Amino acid sequence: MHGPGGALSPFVLRFDQRGSRSISIDGKTVTTTQDRPVAAAPAAPAAAQRPGAARTALTLGAFVAIGPLTIDMYLPALPAITEDLLTTSATVQLTLTGTLIGLALGQLVLGPLSDAYGRRGPLLAGTALHVLASLLILVAPNIAVLGGLRLLQGVGAAAGAVIALAVVRDLYVGRAAATMLSRLFLVLGAAPVLAPTIGGELLRFTDWRGVFLVLAAYGLLMLAVGWATLHETLPPERRSSSGVRGTLRTYRGLLRDRTYVGLVLVAGLTMAGLFSYVSGSSFVYQDQFGLDEQQFGLLFGAGAFWLIAATQLNPLLLRRWSPQQLLVAGTVLGALAGAALVVLAGTGTGGLVAVTGSLWVVLFACGLALPNAPALALSRHGETAGSAAALLGAIQFGVGAVVSPVVGVLGNDAVAIGLVVVTALVLAIVVLVTVVKPWQLPVVEEVPVAGH
Repeated sequence: MHGPGGALSPFVLRFDQRGSRSISIDGKTVTTTQDRPVAAAPAAPAAAQRPGAARTALTLGAFVAIGPLTIDMYLPALPAITEDLLTTSATVQLTLTGTLIGLALGQLVLGPLSDAYGRRGPLLAGTALHVLASLLILVAPNIAVLGGLRLLQGVGAAAGAVIALAVVRDLYVGRAAATMLSRLFLVLGAAPVLAPTIGGELLRFTDWRGVFLVLAAYGLLMLAVGWATLHETLPPERRSSSGVRGTLRTYRGLLRDRTYVGLVLVAGLTMAGLFSYVSGSSFVYQDQFGLDEQQFGLLFGAGAFWLIAATQLNPLLLRRWSPQQLLVAGTVLGALAGAALVVLAGTGTGGLVAVTGSLWVVLFACGLALPNAPALALSRHGETAGSAAALLGAIQFGVGAVVSPVVGVLGNDAVAIGLVVVTALVLAIVVLVTVVKPWQLPVVEEVPVAGH
Protein backbone atom coordinates (compact mmCIF):
# COMPACT_ATOMS: atom_id res chain seq x y z
CA MET A 1 0.00 0.00 0.00
CA HIS A 2 1.27 3.49 -0.86
CA GLY A 3 0.74 6.78 0.90
CA PRO A 4 1.00 10.31 -0.45
CA GLY A 5 3.58 10.72 -3.14
CA GLY A 6 3.80 6.98 -3.69
CA ALA A 7 5.78 6.40 -0.48
CA LEU A 8 5.52 3.00 1.08
CA SER A 9 3.23 3.19 4.11
CA PRO A 10 3.52 1.05 7.26
CA PHE A 11 0.81 -1.60 6.95
CA VAL A 12 0.73 -4.11 9.81
CA LEU A 13 -1.87 -6.67 10.80
CA ARG A 14 -2.09 -7.31 14.53
CA PHE A 15 -3.96 -9.52 16.96
CA ASP A 16 -4.51 -8.86 20.65
CA GLN A 17 -5.11 -11.30 23.51
CA ARG A 18 -8.90 -11.19 23.02
CA GLY A 19 -8.63 -12.25 19.40
CA SER A 20 -9.59 -8.86 17.99
CA ARG A 21 -8.04 -8.06 14.65
CA SER A 22 -6.89 -4.64 13.57
CA ILE A 23 -5.02 -3.10 10.65
CA SER A 24 -2.58 -0.26 11.33
CA ILE A 25 -2.14 2.15 8.40
CA ASP A 26 0.18 5.12 8.97
CA GLY A 27 -0.26 4.75 12.72
CA LYS A 28 -4.10 4.66 12.58
CA THR A 29 -5.91 1.58 13.82
CA VAL A 30 -8.96 0.11 12.10
CA THR A 31 -10.76 -2.67 13.96
CA THR A 32 -12.11 -5.37 11.67
CA THR A 33 -13.73 -7.73 14.19
CA GLN A 34 -15.66 -6.98 17.39
CA ASP A 35 -16.77 -3.49 18.31
CA ARG A 36 -14.00 -2.68 20.75
CA PRO A 37 -10.98 -0.75 19.40
CA VAL A 38 -7.61 -2.34 19.88
CA ALA A 39 -4.66 -0.30 21.13
CA ALA A 40 -1.92 -1.33 18.76
CA ALA A 41 1.71 -0.41 19.15
CA PRO A 42 3.16 1.91 16.49
CA ALA A 43 3.93 0.01 13.34
CA ALA A 44 7.46 -0.93 12.55
CA PRO A 45 8.83 -0.12 9.10
CA ALA A 46 8.07 -2.59 6.38
CA ALA A 47 10.58 -5.38 5.94
CA ALA A 48 11.67 -4.00 2.58
CA GLN A 49 12.74 -0.74 4.26
CA ARG A 50 14.82 -2.38 6.97
CA PRO A 51 18.53 -3.07 6.68
CA GLY A 52 19.54 -6.70 7.18
CA ALA A 53 19.04 -7.87 10.75
CA ALA A 54 22.52 -9.40 10.98
CA ARG A 55 24.23 -6.23 9.73
CA THR A 56 22.11 -4.08 12.04
CA ALA A 57 22.95 -6.23 15.06
CA LEU A 58 26.67 -6.24 14.21
CA THR A 59 26.90 -2.47 13.69
CA LEU A 60 24.81 -1.50 16.69
CA GLY A 61 26.56 -4.09 18.85
CA ALA A 62 29.94 -2.60 17.96
CA PHE A 63 28.73 0.85 19.04
CA VAL A 64 27.18 -0.55 22.24
CA ALA A 65 30.54 -2.21 23.07
CA ILE A 66 32.17 1.21 23.48
CA GLY A 67 30.49 1.57 26.89
CA PRO A 68 31.61 -1.73 28.47
CA LEU A 69 35.10 -1.39 27.01
CA THR A 70 35.39 2.14 28.43
CA ILE A 71 34.22 0.98 31.85
CA ASP A 72 36.28 -2.19 32.21
CA MET A 73 39.36 -2.13 29.98
CA TYR A 74 41.39 0.09 32.31
CA LEU A 75 40.57 -1.83 35.52
CA PRO A 76 43.85 -3.83 35.55
CA ALA A 77 45.72 -0.50 35.35
CA LEU A 78 44.19 1.04 38.50
CA PRO A 79 47.23 0.27 40.72
CA ALA A 80 49.57 1.73 38.10
CA ILE A 81 47.43 4.88 37.81
CA THR A 82 47.46 5.24 41.60
CA GLU A 83 51.24 5.12 41.68
CA ASP A 84 51.82 7.26 38.60
CA LEU A 85 49.47 10.09 39.62
CA LEU A 86 50.49 9.97 43.31
CA THR A 87 46.98 9.41 44.64
CA THR A 88 44.99 6.83 46.58
CA SER A 89 43.18 3.74 45.33
CA ALA A 90 39.85 5.10 46.60
CA THR A 91 40.34 8.29 44.59
CA VAL A 92 41.23 6.34 41.46
CA GLN A 93 38.09 4.22 41.86
CA LEU A 94 36.04 7.41 41.69
CA THR A 95 37.06 7.70 38.04
CA LEU A 96 34.91 4.59 37.44
CA THR A 97 31.98 6.20 39.23
CA GLY A 98 32.49 9.30 37.08
CA THR A 99 32.28 7.18 33.93
CA LEU A 100 28.99 5.64 35.07
CA ILE A 101 27.60 9.08 35.90
CA GLY A 102 28.64 10.30 32.45
CA LEU A 103 26.90 7.33 30.85
CA ALA A 104 23.71 8.07 32.77
CA LEU A 105 23.66 11.84 32.16
CA GLY A 106 24.79 11.49 28.56
CA GLN A 107 21.84 9.28 27.74
CA LEU A 108 19.40 11.82 29.18
CA VAL A 109 20.78 14.43 26.77
CA LEU A 110 21.58 12.38 23.67
CA GLY A 111 18.31 10.46 23.68
CA PRO A 112 16.11 13.55 23.17
CA LEU A 113 18.63 14.96 20.67
CA SER A 114 18.24 11.81 18.59
CA ASP A 115 14.44 12.24 18.66
CA ALA A 116 14.83 15.80 17.37
CA TYR A 117 17.68 15.48 14.86
CA GLY A 118 17.71 11.81 13.90
CA ARG A 119 19.84 8.92 15.12
CA ARG A 120 22.91 9.08 12.89
CA GLY A 121 24.20 12.57 13.74
CA PRO A 122 24.05 12.34 17.56
CA LEU A 123 25.54 8.82 17.46
CA LEU A 124 28.55 9.97 15.45
CA ALA A 125 28.92 13.17 17.51
CA GLY A 126 28.88 11.23 20.80
CA THR A 127 31.46 8.78 19.47
CA ALA A 128 33.66 11.69 18.37
CA LEU A 129 33.45 13.15 21.91
CA HIS A 130 34.55 9.79 23.30
CA VAL A 131 37.54 9.74 20.94
CA LEU A 132 38.53 13.30 21.92
CA ALA A 133 38.31 12.53 25.66
CA SER A 134 40.35 9.33 25.18
CA LEU A 135 43.11 11.24 23.38
CA LEU A 136 43.19 13.99 26.01
CA ILE A 137 43.67 11.36 28.73
CA LEU A 138 47.04 10.61 27.13
CA VAL A 139 48.29 13.94 28.53
CA ALA A 140 46.20 14.12 31.75
CA PRO A 141 48.57 15.57 34.38
CA ASN A 142 46.68 14.58 37.54
CA ILE A 143 43.79 12.55 38.93
CA ALA A 144 41.35 15.48 38.85
CA VAL A 145 41.80 15.98 35.10
CA LEU A 146 41.62 12.22 34.54
CA GLY A 147 38.33 12.08 36.47
CA GLY A 148 36.82 14.89 34.42
CA LEU A 149 37.90 13.31 31.14
CA ARG A 150 36.53 9.94 32.26
CA LEU A 151 33.16 11.62 32.82
CA LEU A 152 33.34 13.03 29.27
CA GLN A 153 34.24 9.58 28.00
CA GLY A 154 31.09 8.27 29.65
CA VAL A 155 28.96 10.97 28.03
CA GLY A 156 30.38 10.07 24.62
CA ALA A 157 29.96 6.33 25.16
CA ALA A 158 26.32 6.96 26.12
CA ALA A 159 25.56 7.67 22.46
CA GLY A 160 26.03 4.04 21.49
CA ALA A 161 24.13 2.76 24.51
CA VAL A 162 20.98 4.86 24.08
CA ILE A 163 20.77 5.39 20.33
CA ALA A 164 21.22 1.69 19.59
CA LEU A 165 18.04 1.02 21.59
CA ALA A 166 16.23 3.82 19.78
CA VAL A 167 17.27 2.43 16.40
CA VAL A 168 15.95 -1.00 17.40
CA ARG A 169 12.63 0.65 18.31
CA ASP A 170 12.58 2.50 14.97
CA LEU A 171 12.90 -0.78 13.10
CA TYR A 172 11.19 -3.42 15.23
CA VAL A 173 8.34 -3.97 17.68
CA GLY A 174 7.16 -6.82 19.91
CA ARG A 175 8.98 -10.14 19.59
CA ALA A 176 11.20 -8.79 16.80
CA ALA A 177 12.46 -6.01 19.09
CA ALA A 178 13.14 -8.44 21.93
CA THR A 179 15.01 -10.70 19.51
CA MET A 180 17.25 -7.86 18.29
CA LEU A 181 17.88 -6.70 21.86
CA SER A 182 18.92 -10.24 22.72
CA ARG A 183 21.62 -9.97 20.06
CA LEU A 184 22.79 -6.66 21.50
CA PHE A 185 22.90 -8.18 24.99
CA LEU A 186 25.32 -10.75 23.58
CA VAL A 187 27.74 -7.83 23.23
CA LEU A 188 26.86 -6.45 26.65
CA GLY A 189 27.57 -9.85 28.15
CA ALA A 190 30.81 -10.55 26.28
CA ALA A 191 32.46 -7.11 26.31
CA PRO A 192 32.80 -6.76 30.11
CA VAL A 193 34.39 -10.22 30.26
CA LEU A 194 36.86 -9.55 27.46
CA ALA A 195 37.69 -5.94 28.39
CA PRO A 196 39.80 -6.58 31.54
CA THR A 197 41.67 -9.37 29.72
CA ILE A 198 42.40 -7.06 26.79
CA GLY A 199 43.52 -4.34 29.18
CA GLY A 200 45.79 -6.73 31.06
CA GLU A 201 47.43 -7.93 27.86
CA LEU A 202 47.94 -4.36 26.66
CA LEU A 203 49.80 -3.55 29.87
CA ARG A 204 52.44 -6.10 28.85
CA PHE A 205 53.45 -3.77 26.01
CA THR A 206 52.47 -0.27 27.13
CA ASP A 207 51.63 1.79 30.21
CA TRP A 208 48.12 2.65 31.41
CA ARG A 209 47.79 5.55 28.97
CA GLY A 210 48.19 3.10 26.10
CA VAL A 211 44.86 1.53 27.10
CA PHE A 212 43.14 4.83 26.34
CA LEU A 213 45.01 5.13 23.05
CA VAL A 214 43.46 1.80 22.04
CA LEU A 215 40.02 3.06 23.11
CA ALA A 216 40.53 6.14 20.95
CA ALA A 217 41.54 3.96 17.99
CA TYR A 218 38.42 1.81 18.44
CA GLY A 219 36.28 4.94 18.54
CA LEU A 220 37.85 6.21 15.32
CA LEU A 221 37.17 2.86 13.69
CA MET A 222 33.50 3.05 14.71
CA LEU A 223 33.26 6.60 13.37
CA ALA A 224 34.43 5.33 9.99
CA VAL A 225 32.09 2.33 10.09
CA GLY A 226 29.14 4.45 11.16
CA TRP A 227 29.78 7.10 8.53
CA ALA A 228 30.02 4.49 5.76
CA THR A 229 27.30 2.01 6.71
CA LEU A 230 24.83 3.50 9.18
CA HIS A 231 21.67 4.86 7.60
CA GLU A 232 19.17 7.20 9.25
CA THR A 233 16.23 5.27 10.77
CA LEU A 234 14.16 8.24 11.94
CA PRO A 235 12.78 10.21 8.97
CA PRO A 236 12.22 13.98 9.38
CA GLU A 237 8.43 13.67 9.52
CA ARG A 238 8.70 11.49 12.65
CA ARG A 239 11.11 13.75 14.54
CA SER A 240 9.99 15.78 17.52
CA SER A 241 10.79 19.43 18.18
CA SER A 242 13.48 19.78 20.79
CA GLY A 243 14.62 22.44 23.21
CA VAL A 244 14.90 22.26 26.98
CA ARG A 245 11.18 22.74 27.54
CA GLY A 246 10.35 20.15 24.91
CA THR A 247 12.75 17.67 26.49
CA LEU A 248 11.30 18.22 29.95
CA ARG A 249 7.78 17.81 28.56
CA THR A 250 8.83 14.55 26.94
CA TYR A 251 10.29 13.18 30.16
CA ARG A 252 7.27 14.37 32.10
CA GLY A 253 5.02 12.53 29.66
CA LEU A 254 7.09 9.36 29.97
CA LEU A 255 7.00 9.51 33.76
CA ARG A 256 3.21 9.77 33.65
CA ASP A 257 2.99 6.40 31.91
CA ARG A 258 2.78 4.09 34.93
CA THR A 259 3.38 0.96 32.89
CA TYR A 260 6.48 2.39 31.21
CA VAL A 261 7.86 3.58 34.55
CA GLY A 262 7.16 0.17 36.04
CA LEU A 263 9.01 -1.61 33.23
CA VAL A 264 11.97 0.78 33.56
CA LEU A 265 12.12 0.06 37.30
CA VAL A 266 12.00 -3.67 36.63
CA ALA A 267 14.87 -3.32 34.13
CA GLY A 268 16.89 -1.27 36.63
CA LEU A 269 16.26 -3.68 39.50
CA THR A 270 17.22 -6.63 37.32
CA MET A 271 20.42 -4.80 36.39
CA ALA A 272 21.07 -4.40 40.13
CA GLY A 273 21.27 -8.18 40.41
CA LEU A 274 23.80 -8.27 37.58
CA PHE A 275 25.94 -5.42 38.97
CA SER A 276 26.01 -7.04 42.41
CA TYR A 277 27.74 -10.03 40.82
CA VAL A 278 30.15 -7.88 38.79
CA SER A 279 31.17 -5.77 41.79
CA GLY A 280 31.42 -8.56 44.37
CA SER A 281 32.51 -11.70 42.53
CA SER A 282 36.25 -10.99 42.67
CA PHE A 283 36.10 -10.68 46.46
CA VAL A 284 33.98 -13.82 46.78
CA TYR A 285 36.17 -16.02 44.60
CA GLN A 286 39.58 -14.65 45.63
CA ASP A 287 39.17 -13.55 49.26
CA GLN A 288 36.42 -15.91 50.42
CA PHE A 289 37.49 -19.05 48.54
CA GLY A 290 41.18 -18.31 47.93
CA LEU A 291 41.28 -18.60 44.13
CA ASP A 292 44.08 -16.90 42.21
CA GLU A 293 43.59 -14.33 39.46
CA GLN A 294 43.61 -16.87 36.63
CA GLN A 295 41.07 -19.14 38.37
CA PHE A 296 38.87 -16.12 39.07
CA GLY A 297 39.05 -15.12 35.42
CA LEU A 298 37.90 -18.57 34.33
CA LEU A 299 34.94 -18.63 36.73
CA PHE A 300 33.98 -15.05 35.88
CA GLY A 301 33.99 -15.92 32.19
CA ALA A 302 31.96 -19.07 32.83
CA GLY A 303 29.37 -16.97 34.66
CA ALA A 304 29.17 -14.60 31.72
CA PHE A 305 28.53 -17.62 29.49
CA TRP A 306 25.22 -18.27 31.29
CA LEU A 307 24.18 -14.64 30.93
CA ILE A 308 25.01 -14.73 27.22
CA ALA A 309 23.33 -18.12 26.78
CA ALA A 310 20.06 -16.80 28.20
CA THR A 311 20.05 -13.72 25.99
CA GLN A 312 20.66 -15.88 22.92
CA LEU A 313 18.08 -18.47 23.96
CA ASN A 314 15.55 -15.68 24.35
CA PRO A 315 14.72 -15.40 20.60
CA LEU A 316 13.94 -19.12 20.49
CA LEU A 317 11.73 -18.92 23.57
CA LEU A 318 9.91 -15.94 22.08
CA ARG A 319 8.58 -18.22 19.35
CA ARG A 320 6.42 -19.91 21.99
CA TRP A 321 6.08 -17.42 24.85
CA SER A 322 5.52 -13.67 24.96
CA PRO A 323 8.08 -11.12 26.26
CA GLN A 324 5.77 -10.57 29.25
CA GLN A 325 5.90 -14.23 30.22
CA LEU A 326 9.67 -14.46 29.88
CA LEU A 327 10.14 -11.27 31.92
CA VAL A 328 8.08 -12.70 34.78
CA ALA A 329 9.89 -16.05 34.56
CA GLY A 330 13.30 -14.36 34.67
CA THR A 331 12.58 -12.22 37.72
CA VAL A 332 11.00 -15.09 39.68
CA LEU A 333 13.83 -17.50 38.82
CA GLY A 334 16.44 -14.90 39.79
CA ALA A 335 14.79 -14.18 43.14
CA LEU A 336 14.65 -17.91 43.95
CA ALA A 337 18.30 -18.39 42.98
CA GLY A 338 19.31 -15.39 45.09
CA ALA A 339 17.47 -16.81 48.10
CA ALA A 340 19.21 -20.15 47.56
CA LEU A 341 22.56 -18.32 47.44
CA VAL A 342 21.88 -16.62 50.79
CA VAL A 343 20.91 -19.90 52.46
CA LEU A 344 23.73 -22.01 50.99
CA ALA A 345 26.45 -19.41 51.54
CA GLY A 346 25.16 -18.47 54.97
CA THR A 347 25.20 -22.07 56.19
CA GLY A 348 28.35 -23.07 54.32
CA THR A 349 26.50 -25.84 52.51
CA GLY A 350 28.08 -27.03 49.28
CA GLY A 351 31.02 -24.61 49.41
CA LEU A 352 32.32 -23.10 46.19
CA VAL A 353 30.22 -25.37 43.96
CA ALA A 354 26.95 -24.30 45.59
CA VAL A 355 27.81 -20.61 45.50
CA THR A 356 28.98 -20.76 41.89
CA GLY A 357 25.91 -22.74 40.77
CA SER A 358 23.54 -20.28 42.47
CA LEU A 359 25.31 -17.30 40.89
CA TRP A 360 25.10 -18.89 37.45
CA VAL A 361 21.35 -19.37 37.81
CA VAL A 362 21.04 -15.70 38.85
CA LEU A 363 22.95 -14.65 35.73
CA PHE A 364 20.83 -16.90 33.51
CA ALA A 365 17.67 -15.39 34.99
CA CYS A 366 18.96 -11.85 34.42
CA GLY A 367 19.72 -12.80 30.83
CA LEU A 368 16.09 -13.83 30.35
CA ALA A 369 14.64 -10.66 31.84
CA LEU A 370 17.00 -7.96 30.55
CA PRO A 371 16.12 -8.02 26.82
CA ASN A 372 12.35 -8.22 27.39
CA ALA A 373 11.82 -5.38 29.86
CA PRO A 374 13.33 -2.73 27.53
CA ALA A 375 11.51 -4.17 24.51
CA LEU A 376 8.15 -3.87 26.28
CA ALA A 377 8.95 -0.40 27.65
CA LEU A 378 10.08 1.05 24.32
CA SER A 379 7.15 -0.45 22.42
CA ARG A 380 4.89 2.02 24.23
CA HIS A 381 6.72 5.15 23.01
CA GLY A 382 7.87 4.71 19.44
CA GLU A 383 7.41 8.43 18.76
CA THR A 384 9.95 9.32 21.46
CA ALA A 385 12.08 6.19 21.41
CA GLY A 386 15.31 8.14 21.98
CA SER A 387 14.05 9.81 25.15
CA ALA A 388 12.41 6.60 26.35
CA ALA A 389 15.66 4.66 25.83
CA ALA A 390 17.63 7.46 27.51
CA LEU A 391 15.56 7.35 30.67
CA LEU A 392 15.80 3.58 30.71
CA GLY A 393 19.58 3.59 30.27
CA ALA A 394 20.14 6.37 32.79
CA ILE A 395 18.29 4.44 35.47
CA GLN A 396 20.18 1.23 34.70
CA PHE A 397 23.62 2.87 34.88
CA GLY A 398 22.50 4.87 37.92
CA VAL A 399 21.67 1.60 39.61
CA GLY A 400 25.12 0.32 38.68
CA ALA A 401 26.76 3.29 40.39
CA VAL A 402 24.74 2.67 43.57
CA VAL A 403 24.88 -1.12 43.87
CA SER A 404 28.66 -1.60 43.99
CA PRO A 405 29.21 0.16 47.34
CA VAL A 406 26.11 -1.56 48.79
CA VAL A 407 27.66 -4.98 48.21
CA GLY A 408 30.85 -3.70 49.86
CA VAL A 409 28.99 -2.35 52.89
CA LEU A 410 27.26 -5.70 53.35
CA GLY A 411 30.59 -7.52 53.45
CA ASN A 412 31.70 -8.25 49.86
CA ASP A 413 30.90 -11.94 50.26
CA ALA A 414 28.45 -14.39 48.70
CA VAL A 415 25.75 -13.63 51.26
CA ALA A 416 26.01 -9.91 50.43
CA ILE A 417 25.54 -10.60 46.71
CA GLY A 418 22.59 -12.88 47.47
CA LEU A 419 20.91 -10.29 49.68
CA VAL A 420 21.18 -7.63 46.99
CA VAL A 421 19.85 -10.04 44.34
CA VAL A 422 16.90 -11.13 46.48
CA THR A 423 16.00 -7.58 47.49
CA ALA A 424 16.25 -6.22 43.96
CA LEU A 425 14.34 -9.01 42.21
CA VAL A 426 11.62 -9.29 44.86
CA LEU A 427 11.08 -5.55 44.43
CA ALA A 428 10.99 -6.13 40.65
CA ILE A 429 8.28 -8.77 41.12
CA VAL A 430 6.28 -6.41 43.33
CA VAL A 431 6.49 -3.70 40.66
CA LEU A 432 5.44 -6.19 37.99
CA VAL A 433 2.39 -7.31 39.96
CA THR A 434 1.24 -3.93 41.27
CA VAL A 435 2.24 -1.50 38.51
CA VAL A 436 3.02 -3.23 35.21
CA LYS A 437 0.42 -6.02 35.42
CA PRO A 438 1.91 -7.90 32.46
CA TRP A 439 -1.17 -10.06 31.99
CA GLN A 440 -3.01 -6.90 30.89
CA LEU A 441 -0.45 -5.80 28.32
CA PRO A 442 -1.44 -6.42 24.68
CA VAL A 443 0.51 -9.08 22.84
CA VAL A 444 1.96 -7.37 19.76
CA GLU A 445 2.44 -9.65 16.79
CA GLU A 446 3.73 -8.81 13.33
CA VAL A 447 2.10 -10.82 10.56
CA PRO A 448 3.59 -10.44 7.07
CA VAL A 449 1.26 -8.69 4.64
CA ALA A 450 1.35 -9.34 0.91
CA GLY A 451 3.98 -7.30 -0.82
CA HIS A 452 6.13 -6.78 2.29
